[in-house]
Amino acid sequence: MIYFDTAASYPTLPEVKLTLSKAFEALYANSASGHLLGEKVNTEINGIREQFADEIGAYPSEVIFTSGATESNNIAFKSLLFSDGMPNDKKHIITSEIEHKCIFSICQYLESLGYEVTYIKPNKRGIVTAESVKKLIRPETILVSIMHVNNELGTINPLTEIGKVCQQNKILFHSDAAQSFQKVEIDVDEFNVDLMSFSAHKIGGPKGIGAVYIRDLRDKQLVPVIHGAGQEQGVRGGTVAAPLIMGFGSAIDNFSKYYTGFKEKSSKEFLLSELEKHNVEFQINGGVDTLPSCLSLTLLSTDVALLIRDNEEEFCLAQGSACSSKEIEASHVLTAIGLTREQADKTLRISFPLDITKEDITKLADTIARY
Repeated sequence: MIYFDTAASYPTLPEVKLTLSKAFEALYANSASGHLLGEKVNTEINGIREQFADEIGAYPSEVIFTSGATESNNIAFKSLLFSDGMPNDKKHIITSEIEHKCIFSICQYLESLGYEVTYIKPNKRGIVTAESVKKLIRPETILVSIMHVNNELGTINPLTEIGKVCQQNKILFHSDAAQSFQKVEIDVDEFNVDLMSFSAHKIGGPKGIGAVYIRDLRDKQLVPVIHGAGQEQGVRGGTVAAPLIMGFGSAIDNFSKYYTGFKEKSSKEFLLSELEKHNVEFQINGGVDTLPSCLSLTLLSTDVALLIRDNEEEFCLAQGSACSSKEIEASHVLTAIGLTREQADKTLRISFPLDITKEDITKLADTIARY
């Protein structure tokens, strides 16, 4: 089976598997324990915290390990907005129509508590511009949340420009960087972000581990989303998942070299050229300046539903629609950039694995051409 769904999750890297095995075998102690093995585990964790911080230009004291980007997003919003010192007259949040669904869920919860949320429509290429953010800022705006890279289109939002707008207006700026980490360069100071969310399994690490960056964390009195015994600077209670953190560290060590090799293959361009050879009618969503590993493709004359059903044992493909409450709904990302329901139903999100070959891509193109 050929896997074309790495935007959902990358296969675990071999180095990560080895690291996890060693960690479960030898570093099983609780990192909060006072004995030597516990202290050794704690030292390992803090080493990876420093490694991660270096990757994004942050201080280790500003990094909290979480269970993944969804929890990181919850901490970024709730821990800060519910903390002491937040002004009572600032309850307006700006986000976009193409965020991950967990952001929508958080915002809906906050709306039930009296917050007002404004959703920015992206341009036709799926980009949220700094100007569009600036136009919606009000005196009561407290937080802006715009994802770095969109998980369906692979489009890259201009965080530096958006961050400047937020900084000039003294508004907190959050970005979900689950899709961009180690694929696009990140510098939290250059972006002027106050909060940023990350996930390990998007770079070949284990599921169940992620991180959240919180600027000047030690100076803030944050409300924990998970109350516990004071772990992770009191922000995220519960026994620290040491083996998973070590697996995350191994992914950080190794993913970039694999991704660099993958980019040299120009897989996206090769697939498009193969489809053109077959005279397959297609439309690229999000433009060409997107992640090299992600392609949103509307196949205008192809029976996409039949293609997926007939070849489910041959290819792992993600369609541009999602199941929700037993109803098939068009992707909110695709409709936000102007696609019709019919076009959304004919759209594939093709996200390439690191070890993809030209033979694999040719096989996919040949198959698409038959439908």
